[in-house]
Amino acid sequence: MTKYKVGMVSLGCDKNRVDSEIILGKMNKEYEITNNPKEADVIIVNTCGFIEAAKQESIDTILEMAEYKNNYKCKLLIATGCLIQRYGNELTNLIPEIDIMLGVNDYNKINEVITDFIEGNKKAAELLNYSDDNINEGERVLTTQKESAYIRIAEGCNNFCTYCIIPKIRGKFRSRKMENIINEAKDLATRGVKELILIAQDTTLYGSDIYGEKNLHVLLKELSKIEGIKWIRVLYCYPEEIYDELISEMANNKKVVKYLDLPIQHISDNVLKLMGRKTTQKDITNKINKLRNNIPDMIIRTTFIVGFPQESETDFNEIIKFLEEYKLDKVGVFKYSREENTPASIMDGQIPEEIKSEREEKLMTIQEKISNSINKLKIGKLYDILVEEYNGEYYKGRNVEMAPEIDGNVLFKSSKSVNIGEFVKVKIIKNMDYDLVGVVEDEPCK
Repeated sequence: MTKYKVGMVSLGCDKNRVDSEIILGKMNKEYEITNNPKEADVIIVNTCGFIEAAKQESIDTILEMAEYKNNYKCKLLIATGCLIQRYGNELTNLIPEIDIMLGVNDYNKINEVITDFIEGNKKAAELLNYSDDNINEGERVLTTQKESAYIRIAEGCNNFCTYCIIPKIRGKFRSRKMENIINEAKDLATRGVKELILIAQDTTLYGSDIYGEKNLHVLLKELSKIEGIKWIRVLYCYPEEIYDELISEMANNKKVVKYLDLPIQHISDNVLKLMGRKTTQKDITNKINKLRNNIPDMIIRTTFIVGFPQESETDFNEIIKFLEEYKLDKVGVFKYSREENTPASIMDGQIPEEIKSEREEKLMTIQEKISNSINKLKIGKLYDILVEEYNGEYYKGRNVEMAPEIDGNVLFKSSKSVNIGEFVKVKIIKNMDYDLVGVVEDEPCK
């Protein structure tokens, strides 16, 4: 009997991507996976509900996929993810084209729910809520480049920042068992993955709930023993939770890339307090100095939110002063999004959109110059490049200083054939604001 074909549209963050890969992994034995929605009998939209723009994109995508029920083969439209967890009851009436809804921690039930729906045992819109002790795990169908894969080491969040809805959507912080993570990493390595990217809402807290103390350094040590893994990258480390054993492991473990994502969000003590962050400007700068003193080649990435309620010009100028003094390698800037059911949404002093946009543009212009000056210092240096793409003229890849999709690329030519997914040594000959241009080590510069 011909298998039904299932297609997936995954929106939002890399944690959502892992969920999408787990969903596909659970369906892979019973369904054929397709990238063409015109061929799909079942279409799944894994939504994001973090900020207003993401919510709108999710709704637009669901409506777009609903057209495949009218014009092509689609018999079943499934919506999952954060938007469904947050607004499932409203969406039942708003978008009746959705046949099945699943909450963020119920993906282990997806085949059962589809069967029930097909057999007519369930109502059309089935909203299942998460349980705090459940974590989505299991075999995955990778949707990234085969040489890199994300590994979620924990789910949920206990921070309750005043602008963020994630704890209400994803539940409390809960770590995965270390043996489960290691077994997953070993499986990924046998499938050709060379770079592991560790993610969670706050990776630095890993193990504190199930082992009684923070164990990220232990996990890094164990993962580095896996044959075939060359790079281990850590994202989303809250600065206040970074501890000495972790710094030491990152400094001394050759497989752990000297790259850390610190979601600072602001540097003004006034705004940090309003945001409900558990740190201060002094704590943040002390931690950055400590990282740089112990790991001189450490690449630091961060994000800032501008236009938070009551953010004054003085508060905003503190970010500018901080950037110009500390010259962080990678910086993202986001405008504050007023999200309902968060404490920040009802604060006095909401900032007009035009001021948010002005502040966002100003920060990015400053960081662009900083990034350009940092990249200029890389000319003449030699890097191991993980090759990810060839467009017929240039190869494209990343060095240890670049996380996928957010940090730029290294572009290079080669007279010899280079395999996608392998490492080559590239000498940098030119810099751009965010990208670098180079040549393969044993080829002359042109």
